Amino acid sequence: MFSGRDRAVIAAASISMLLVQMDWFALNLMLPVIARDFGTPTTDLQWLVSGYMLTLGAFMIIGGRTADVHGRRTVAICGLTGFAVVSVLCSAAQNLPWLVAGRVVQGVTAALVFPVAVAVVTSHFRDARQGRAVGTVLAFSAIGTALGPFVGGAFAEHVSWRAVFLLNVPFCAAAIVLLLRFVADTRDEQAGRGLDLPGAVTVAGGLTAIMLAVDQGAGWGWASPATLACWAAGILLLAVFLVIERRTAEPVLDLALLRNGPFVTVTLAGSVSNIVYCLVAVLSALYLQQARGLSPLESGIVFLALSCGAGAASYWSGHLARRWRPEVLMATGMLLSGLSLLVLTWTTPIALYTVVFAVVGLGLGLGWALTQVATQSYVPAGRLAAASGLVLTSLVLFGAMAVAVATSVLEVLSGSAERAASDGPAIESVLRAAAALALAGAAALLPLVRAHGVRATASDDGIRTPAP
Repeated sequence: MFSGRDRAVIAAASISMLLVQMDWFALNLMLPVIARDFGTPTTDLQWLVSGYMLTLGAFMIIGGRTADVHGRRTVAICGLTGFAVVSVLCSAAQNLPWLVAGRVVQGVTAALVFPVAVAVVTSHFRDARQGRAVGTVLAFSAIGTALGPFVGGAFAEHVSWRAVFLLNVPFCAAAIVLLLRFVADTRDEQAGRGLDLPGAVTVAGGLTAIMLAVDQGAGWGWASPATLACWAAGILLLAVFLVIERRTAEPVLDLALLRNGPFVTVTLAGSVSNIVYCLVAVLSALYLQQARGLSPLESGIVFLALSCGAGAASYWSGHLARRWRPEVLMATGMLLSGLSLLVLTWTTPIALYTVVFAVVGLGLGLGWALTQVATQSYVPAGRLAAASGLVLTSLVLFGAMAVAVATSVLEVLSGSAERAASDGPAIESVLRAAAALALAGAAALLPLVRAHGVRATASDDGIRTPAP
């Protein structure tokens, strides 16, 4: 049984996870409305998504390690406070650069919340109740995933997209109050004191430069000095990042893990599943509103099918992994998502579209939710934390890159940035390519399935944290 204080600890972590998930999924439905307000092509707003994911992915390991060193409650409160302040600044944005900058900073603050929320619970519960407590937190994360599209669509249509950012503030305040009153400030006394901030900054800077080259290359000219300079800066910064990782005592990226073939295979497969999910979430929001003519609220209702499918898969994946090896479930999910996504691109009736949308979400949810469980069985016990951090970082960073690349491809297919968001056939073509990517990810897992069988063993079970 949980005491009153136990419930308060669970509530603080649950609100934090729900907040981060709901905020990300709500934004997708607001993109066309924000574009109209700022008078800019909707595809230019991909930086609101990819910029946030980029800093979240780059600083997530730093956030987790900082919490272990300086106190989990302290870091979570700092992250929630920053998230609330930046949300207010985003709601007051007067132009697109202002809003993009706010989202980039908001990704940094989310990196102090997302990896720490579950750690707050696991450090409080040291007995058999831990699994149930963590399951409750992850369930609220799934609820945030489901509520996000509906909240975003409803606010964008009937209130204002700015109000969605302000909605974050009371959630942050509630979580902070619970943390201050009921949560002890625990830390890992064995954790190293080093923080690889140079590594996080260089990888974020390198990926940003490359994404900028991809995003602006068509407008600047692919051989223009500006485009080439971005490519050069990106490659140089990533090279510096690798040098830093080889020399630092506690790197963001444990390079030794990259020599572990099965671990890399599963991580890339999970990243592919998350890439497809990000593309479906962003491009379908544009498609439903600007190609199919649905209102933001109507689109949000349709999107509930996708997010509920993904949330259900995320919640039940741990139970399924007790019977079947996670690689089998991942491959099944990616096969299901790839085939259903292909069907979706040729589906016209909105009722049937919604049903297929739910199946897409179910498959994609299985694909990325079990990545953590699958990878843990391929690394030594001493590297479990490093492996977990690398997996989460890979999921988020590859998703950010994919959104940037996909919007550039969409603009090329449609012929202009102005027409891209309403060009239904072009969006469907990109989604078909995403479906092919999901099927390729399923195929890549088959050698591991053949090598290890399909049934789970006792050592396969574990706790996983879904990507945003």
